[in-house]
Amino acid sequence: MESSENKSAGGKLFKMEVTHKNPIQYYLKLDELISMNDWIGKDIQLNWNGEIRCISCDKKTKTSFGQGFCYTCFTKEAAAAPCILRPELCRAHLGEGRDVEWEERNHNQPHVVYLAATDIVKVGVTRSTQIPTRWIDQGASSVIVLAETPNRYLAGIIEVALKDYFTDKTNWRNMLKNQIDEAIDLVEEKWKLEELLPSDLAQYLSENDEILYFDYPVQQFPKVVKSVSFDKEKTIQGKLLGIKGQYLLLDNDRVLNLRKHTGYIIEVNNPTEQASSTLF
Repeated sequence: MESSENKSAGGKLFKMEVTHKNPIQYYLKLDELISMNDWIGKDIQLNWNGEIRCISCDKKTKTSFGQGFCYTCFTKEAAAAPCILRPELCRAHLGEGRDVEWEERNHNQPHVVYLAATDIVKVGVTRSTQIPTRWIDQGASSVIVLAETPNRYLAGIIEVALKDYFTDKTNWRNMLKNQIDEAIDLVEEKWKLEELLPSDLAQYLSENDEILYFDYPVQQFPKVVKSVSFDKEKTIQGKLLGIKGQYLLLDNDRVLNLRKHTGYIIEVNNPTEQASSTLF
């Protein structure tokens, strides 16, 4: 069920779901889906009740590991394996991994290596079925597919080969301030690499030169990024000025990384309506 009204809702927090429209449509996943675009320009209050539950086993945990796991699941679950962050370590193509069936479904599948532009060019890897969600989650302004591979391992090897030329990290502060280098030509950057890659990797370069552009629902970007967290304040309140990546952009240059708080039990409500209801 999707809620389109600014009413209270609560539950275990997951990363926001997205729809690639103009602008991007965001949905907060709690006990129900909440259309977050409807909250932009309005007051919002997010309350954490102090509880964190593992997104895999639902066990209470004092600390969230790897964006939502308890420590046991973080060390055992395939979705938290080292190759999630380092694709070149993937063993799925060899029939190996923490969960062979999971690896076969998710990692021994077509992947892409891509170039994403913000203030700089970033190289990254994602499963083909995660396009364009992965790019939106990172807050990219524009993206081009660089290479297409049959599995995660090969995509990771290409990414490693390009780390001397491009970063694989997103400068999240510049991304949130919407610092974009308009001079970046992703097609030109892409084909510069043809001669830099070894022939066994260059064969995977994609002929698809389409550039995807992303329009985020933002009324005002922060000038100086001030990160806020439920670990420091259980109630975070203010006017929602926009959403980019998996961040809520609040007034007074504050930003809240929702993905960092995956597994937290929270409630979202309109503080104005809540205050009014207490008078009667």
